[in-house]
Amino acid sequence: MGRGAIMERADYEMRAMIRNILDPNTSAKAARKLNITLTFKPGDDRQTIVVECVAKSTLASTNAITTMLYVLDEDTVVEMAPQIPGQLAVDAGEQEAPPKLRLIHSA
Repeated sequence: MGRGAIMERADYEMRAMIRNILDPNTSAKAARKLNITLTFKPGDDRQTIVVECVAKSTLASTNAITTMLYVLDEDTVVEMAPQIPGQLAVDAGEQEAPPKLRLIHSA
């Protein structure tokens, strides 16, 4: 129906679903859903019918990212990271200091 538009909508959502499944930032085991809703609205004469199609996918959310912060004092918070500033890394590059968070104090 719809000169192939309904199938096109399903294919569009399938592409999004496959991209979501292949995304390493999402859970490999999470279920995904594809719902195709066809709504039939007959006219008063009962001879014409408007068919509406909505294709909707429910994808897996991205995996949570966690980090740890260390509070030095009221104004200084740094991200805890496995590096020591100035130490040489495995690739012989010098490791940088962890980023400091900018704290904004309201009046």
